[in-house]
Amino acid sequence: MSKRHVVVIGAGIVGISTALYLQKDGNQVTVVDRVDPGEGTSKGNASVIAAESCIPVATPGIVWDVPKMLMDPLGPLAIRWSYLPKLAPWLLRFVASSGAAKVEQTSIALRAALVQALPAHKELAALAGQALMIKETGWLGIFEKDEKFASYQSDLELQKRRGVDFKVLKQEEIRQFEPSLQPIYKHAVYYPENAYVTDNFALVQRLAAQFTANGGRIVKSEVQGFELGPDGPTHVRAGGDKIACDAVVVAAGAWSKKLAKMLGHNVPLETERGYHVTLPNPGKMPRMPLYSGDHSFAITPLEIGLRFAGTVELGGLDLPPNYARAEKLMIHGRRMFGELNEDGRSDWMGHRPSIPDSVPVISQGVRFRNTYFAFGHGHIGLTLGPVTGRIIADLAAGRDPGLDLRPFRVDRF
Repeated sequence: MSKRHVVVIGAGIVGISTALYLQKDGNQVTVVDRVDPGEGTSKGNASVIAAESCIPVATPGIVWDVPKMLMDPLGPLAIRWSYLPKLAPWLLRFVASSGAAKVEQTSIALRAALVQALPAHKELAALAGQALMIKETGWLGIFEKDEKFASYQSDLELQKRRGVDFKVLKQEEIRQFEPSLQPIYKHAVYYPENAYVTDNFALVQRLAAQFTANGGRIVKSEVQGFELGPDGPTHVRAGGDKIACDAVVVAAGAWSKKLAKMLGHNVPLETERGYHVTLPNPGKMPRMPLYSGDHSFAITPLEIGLRFAGTVELGGLDLPPNYARAEKLMIHGRRMFGELNEDGRSDWMGHRPSIPDSVPVISQGVRFRNTYFAFGHGHIGLTLGPVTGRIIADLAAGRDPGLDLRPFRVDRF
């Protein structure tokens, strides 16, 4: 398929990475998105390259844990109850994905992709002259409560089976390792494989600039549909225009479900509405990204300030943000670091594209062989963006991607 015109729908980290790898193969590439590059979920994620994150969200016992999380006003999960009827089919699939055997299979599939994440990030960052944006510091998971750390042991055992490198720290080692923290933490786990990007939004913008400098085209428009021939899409309809194409990649994040259905695949895609708070001059800055094991959120030291990112709110694409969720992050953050300077604070909400089994769709189409799908990355979108882009380019060129893609197929549901 090389040297053809490919339209990539989506200008986040997944879409732009895909466009660059397709372009590297000599294809003419057009990227189409309703917003500018990086302005969607890629603008506000935790900016962590999480090579250890091979454990799906749905794990054994999750059906009993969810009610407890919902009852906790400071907990990591909330549901907009008006959205529950639409959400119910996805929730049933989510629970069905939590069995021990399924979780083991999922962790194997995810880890195989995750170990390729940092090399792919470094390759693309270097291509755009941004190698220094990747910081290989590892990250630190911290626990204040004994019971939370005890419940984390099953995660550590699963990560050990997948070959994840980690070190459990003693209590007296924690503040020596990360002196910015208050002396309230009893347990910590250091993951040296992880890295982070110093400014996730700027990275996508600079990769997009490299793409256009190489001759790529970016169209700011919302895709309404496709014109289909016997072998697949021949044009992408966006705004009032029809863009001729030889192939299409759907990488539109949480907005991919409708587009995939138009191309013959019904995927159980939902959005986890995630929140962040960024403090430009916090007065405290950790040496590396941190993960709160007690409250399930990340803290990242960015060039633009200290970011607290996490929580899950299940409420679809259309309901307005509930920024009380962001304030909950700061309640925990103040306990974590003590007094913080919150002048210039910014709050944000974005849409994580989530599949019930936590395995993204990275696949060639089945109904139309000139269609490709790259969405549903959930909490590891930044992490797997460049890997996904490389895999899609491999599929488009007929190359072996070097990864068993059966768990990632678009028709597996």
